[in-house]
Amino acid sequence: MRLLFYKTLWGMEGRLAEQTTRAAEAGYDGIEAPAPEPGLAEAFSALLEARGLGYIAQIFTSGDHAASFSEQAAYAAGFKPALIVSHSARDSMTEAEQDRFFEAALETESRIGVPIAHETHRQRAMFTPWTTARLLRKFPELRITADFSHWMNVCESHLEDQEEHLALAIERAVHIHGRIGYPEGPQVPHPAAPEYRTELAIYLGWWERILEARRKSGAAQATFTAEFGPPGYMHTLPFTNAPVADLWEVNQWMTDCVRERFAK
Repeated sequence: MRLLFYKTLWGMEGRLAEQTTRAAEAGYDGIEAPAPEPGLAEAFSALLEARGLGYIAQIFTSGDHAASFSEQAAYAAGFKPALIVSHSARDSMTEAEQDRFFEAALETESRIGVPIAHETHRQRAMFTPWTTARLLRKFPELRITADFSHWMNVCESHLEDQEEHLALAIERAVHIHGRIGYPEGPQVPHPAAPEYRTELAIYLGWWERILEARRKSGAAQATFTAEFGPPGYMHTLPFTNAPVADLWEVNQWMTDCVRERFAK
């Protein structure tokens, strides 16, 4: 099984041409980002082809969530992504409303023919281990993007009491968002910082289990996106709002760490 590394464009500076060039020169297999506006679609596709980059699309449902999902997923599918990552539904929906959404989402996924991984994200239906587990049990075809930083933050713990739910999520994960969270936040200042060595070890352990599950399933490849974010997610210094670390370097460190540990 081959492990592919994608570069998030979240927080990157410069124009799209500069971003994609930097990602390609750094050795990434592709980029992960929302689909471009229709007026930029042709140029976007041409840049990916010229740089030899794959693509993972991101979508974010809102309003009529099922209709929003269907429209965005169909549009993103036109760019021939390897995968669509979806921020799906809302945490405030009733179980019945969430069930109707994911039933419709699976129908959309089947129609467009592109795999979709619903992200374990705050504010969304899969914002906790137990809400996600309920959905995964009800809909065996659902697959997820594992971003367990949100769960650690929501649960204000290292998820020691969530092993049963974690095991199911790990089994259904087809993509990893590589960000290290901690019980009081979704992003540590830097994953190499010794004060967060416990969290780093926990996440590497979860990711190893996901990759092993993918290998055992017969998957030809697995995908990983280091997804530390800019200020708002990244810690800043008081009064100046200056970021405490360089975003590119943080994501590159996380990518290199995973590559060295798991790529073979």
